[in-house]
Amino acid sequence: MNKQPFAASVSVIVPAMNEAENLPHVFATLPDWIDEVILVDGNSSDDTVAVARRLRPDLRVVVQSRRGKGNALIEGFQAARGDIIVMIDADGSTDGREIHSFVTTLVNGADFAKGSRYAPGGGSDDLSPIRSLGNKVLTGLTNVLYGTRYTDLCYGYNAFWACHLDALELDCDGFEIETLMNVRAAQAGLIIREVPSHERSRIHGVSNLHAVRDGWRVLKTIMRERTRGSAVTAQAQVALAK
Repeated sequence: MNKQPFAASVSVIVPAMNEAENLPHVFATLPDWIDEVILVDGNSSDDTVAVARRLRPDLRVVVQSRRGKGNALIEGFQAARGDIIVMIDADGSTDGREIHSFVTTLVNGADFAKGSRYAPGGGSDDLSPIRSLGNKVLTGLTNVLYGTRYTDLCYGYNAFWACHLDALELDCDGFEIETLMNVRAAQAGLIIREVPSHERSRIHGVSNLHAVRDGWRVLKTIMRERTRGSAVTAQAQVALAK
């Protein structure tokens, strides 16, 4: 594996379903020092896999066994070989050039690098008023219940050391996967740093995200996890990356 510019190897997980038009834009932003890219295909009906392989001949493809973003990410994580795992979206909303900041945060001592559109330097071209309001409410509730200091709960750009995958014990299929990761990272006592990130609008196609339906699933996840075990005092462990 290519060890530059970091001593740790890096795997990037890209869940995708019918994203053939977007992948050229996404892959163009990926740094050339990444050690492996894993495309998790949700049984696409277009040329997603063929386009991805043409763009990146060293690509590894995993065909997910069920449906949903959560299932896709979990199966991608399990297949990863790198020391560090980075998760990005296939619709062009997450910028691969920011991977350097996430990996730097981990190498500098964090266990979990959490993207935030609300941290200084972050932003979004895509958040609607209702989604932004819902996210802020759910983020605030999580901070109260789990003692965290998150600024952005529902964002899918994150990175972590692969050795912590067992501690996260991920077991959900839907968009609530990001919330589950954030809650369980806090419960496990991991050192969490938020990384400013700018979310762009989807380039082509229509998102499968449904604000009300998926917001309800996130809320249920937040409440359900309270019965899983007592939350750790995480105030000193969640901070903005330096």
